[in-house]
Amino acid sequence: MKKSRFSDAQILAILKQSESGVPVADLCREHGISSATYYNWRSKYGGMDASLMSEMKSMADENRRLKKMYAEMAMQNELLKDALGKK
Repeated sequence: MKKSRFSDAQILAILKQSESGVPVADLCREHGISSATYYNWRSKYGGMDASLMSEMKSMADENRRLKKMYAEMAMQNELLKDALGKK
């Protein structure tokens, strides 16, 4: 996964600036982001504070780990079925 140039705190600060009335075009130009990036951040992180954002990221990491574990177990199960079926 690509690492963002902006930290969680910076993303939240940019979103808070727009809520205070700064035009989106000016914000994007000031911070060097595209308007699509801003709207993606707003849809993903809008209304969150720092603790919710870190909790969401930790849950996503755990979900990724569990999916990987499931995929490995499913592959082992399939291999065992194939080995037992050939006898």
